[in-house]
Amino acid sequence: MKKFLSVLTASILTASMFASCGENEGSSPVTGEMKKIGVVQIIEHKSLDTIRDSFTEQMETLGYKDGENCSIQYKSAQGDQNTLNSIIQGFQGDEVDVIVAIATPTAQAAASAAKDIPVVFSAVTDPVSAGLVSDMEKPDKNITGTSDAVQVEKILNLALQLTPDMKTLGVLYNTGEANSESNLQKAKAFAEQHNLTVVEGVATNTSEVQQAAQVLADKVDAIFAPNDNTIANAMAAVTEVTKKAKVPVYTGADSMVSDGGFATIGIDYTDLGKETANMADAILKGTSPADIPVKVFKDDLNTYINETTAKEIGVTIPDEILNGERVVLMQ
Repeated sequence: MKKFLSVLTASILTASMFASCGENEGSSPVTGEMKKIGVVQIIEHKSLDTIRDSFTEQMETLGYKDGENCSIQYKSAQGDQNTLNSIIQGFQGDEVDVIVAIATPTAQAAASAAKDIPVVFSAVTDPVSAGLVSDMEKPDKNITGTSDAVQVEKILNLALQLTPDMKTLGVLYNTGEANSESNLQKAKAFAEQHNLTVVEGVATNTSEVQQAAQVLADKVDAIFAPNDNTIANAMAAVTEVTKKAKVPVYTGADSMVSDGGFATIGIDYTDLGKETANMADAILKGTSPADIPVKVFKDDLNTYINETTAKEIGVTIPDEILNGERVVLMQ
């Protein structure tokens, strides 16, 4: 009998140990089910790729191991709306447990599936204007996520510091992106307060970006390019034109500065990806999106300046900016 009790006790302890380990490996071991996660982005460029990679890393940290305790599908629509819609439909057919939608156009497409599948968006500038939520604190459409609200006023104030003679401001954007329309209105409001003239440069796809940038470069003292996916994907073409014209480009994202833009003030997109993963994890563990407020990243901002671009366009960076806090110099 003593031998039997010893074996029984050992078995119970072993089972308890495995149960405890499972609880630390993420969502899937908690339920004992293989969770399915669909991740999609409208296009591939540095900002969105940074979010995706950070999301992946954080999910692994939380215990999600693709092919072992979960299935993670990564898709890119390569800038095509029809492809994007097909990807969302595919996720619905696969009955994924959560859709992670990176960037505003992606989230708007994914919203069509939200009646059946919870959606976590990332890098949506204005979730209310985009029609994704009615209340940022209490999301009401089975959708929540992270917002990279562009600090338009701060960025343009930086522009006035770095290029104080600026009188005309070009805004380069895609009319098809709700996030860019929102930032355009903020730029216009800033310009009105500071007696600046705004000239709009529109590109509806990446093939039109270089021409739109050239038209602006011939007319303006500086260009503002918000975190527009079309423009971000064609930053090489933008910088080729603007460096020759010696026109500074102030951007909506740090990645656009590293790709040759001149300067911006904004967040680290790695943090955005991590928090997006935390939200997906909470939903996979049973939390309703309605109980996860949209998180707006607007604090702990960095000033990003491309030193190489500064030299090429002939702008001297004042010491008070160079020696300021949270300044990141890029090449």
